[in-house]
Amino acid sequence: MFQLGEASASAQRSHFDKHDVRFIGAVAGRYALPERRFGADGKVAVYACRLCSISTRIAVVVGPVAGREGEIVTAHFDEFGILRGKITRRLPSGFVLELLLSDAERNKLGSKIMWQKRRVHGQQPDKREHKRIIPRDPRTVLTLADGSQMPCFVIDMSQSGIAVSAAIWPGLGVPMAVGKLVGRVVRYLDVGFALQFVQTQDMDKLEALIAPPVRQ
Repeated sequence: MFQLGEASASAQRSHFDKHDVRFIGAVAGRYALPERRFGADGKVAVYACRLCSISTRIAVVVGPVAGREGEIVTAHFDEFGILRGKITRRLPSGFVLELLLSDAERNKLGSKIMWQKRRVHGQQPDKREHKRIIPRDPRTVLTLADGSQMPCFVIDMSQSGIAVSAAIWPGLGVPMAVGKLVGRVVRYLDVGFALQFVQTQDMDKLEALIAPPVRQ
């Protein structure tokens, strides 16, 4: 009986530990708001996003479209798979999701979170140079040709161009500014579109130049 009791207690601790884990760190992904449709064909809009933190019950996500409280979101992150949840709180640049999972799915997610924590804490710094970089703060503003502005999410960028996700689908060749940088739409992505800058930029200044312009 004692051994059986110990085994039961161990199983309970393991179950609790998996449900009590949390990972805080930037993880790139994508999300969709199934209730919303895009364009004449009624296609579901998909946006790029960044996961800021996740537990087996709640996820905090930064993205270009915040959705409304109570709206269902389907998100995908390579590290955690497909997650479905309900928006419980809107943030200035994203939202908090209550994850809709079965007990089995919650246990599986807990294992993935623990694995991700071990992987990140044990990894060595990458000293290679990459042509494309991910900004520390992906939030900025698009300025369209008519002067109107809207929030957008920067997927990645280089000296010659930038990939963004926003609540618009502009035509190829359309000019616009991301922060202070002017470019034209040259390519569509699954979760947004890419612009080519009018001029090649200094890599060291990119972060400052894509920041939202200060209103006078």
